[in-house]
Amino acid sequence: MSFENLITKHFEDSINVKQASAAILASPILDATEIMLNSLLNHGKILSCGNGGSAGDAQHFSAELLNRFEKERPGLPAIAISTDTSTITAIANDYSYEEIFSKQVLALGMTNDTLLAISTSGNSTNVVRAIDAAHEREMSVIALTGNDGGKLSVKLHENDIEIRVPSNRTARIQEVHLVVIHCLCDLIDHKLFGGENI
Repeated sequence: MSFENLITKHFEDSINVKQASAAILASPILDATEIMLNSLLNHGKILSCGNGGSAGDAQHFSAELLNRFEKERPGLPAIAISTDTSTITAIANDYSYEEIFSKQVLALGMTNDTLLAISTSGNSTNVVRAIDAAHEREMSVIALTGNDGGKLSVKLHENDIEIRVPSNRTARIQEVHLVVIHCLCDLIDHKLFGGENI
């Protein structure tokens, strides 16, 4: 296979996974939006976390809410708990890396808050423990996963939402996660602040 064909295949694979995702993820994305809106309308906030590329996605989501997505509006309360290196390294050093998110959720989370937990495999132990901590704080949980949902999917409560990408390739899952994040931001903006229908 030539390098040009390899590039083309990446685009084709990404398009195929996105088309498959569009067919099955609209409903859970809408449900997740309602949960997030409920938090925001009841003086809550959205905490987000993940590792590696998923940490970048968590930070991306938080930035879009705190600043703006595509329309001018007031900032919305969101915190990416995967960004504070002093806190993360202190927890990892004094306790364990598995606790870096759960300890923050226990310290910052409140009943009306929502946790956006992101893991392409669904098996990240520190994200699983963050979900446990969120439930302890009586928070809602939105999980972005892929493949078979992993350990995260069995941790979710009845009223939590899983948005599972139908792929087992990390790159493809992350690409769809970004689209999902943009959908969530756009829906939140439209439902809170109005605007033209898409």
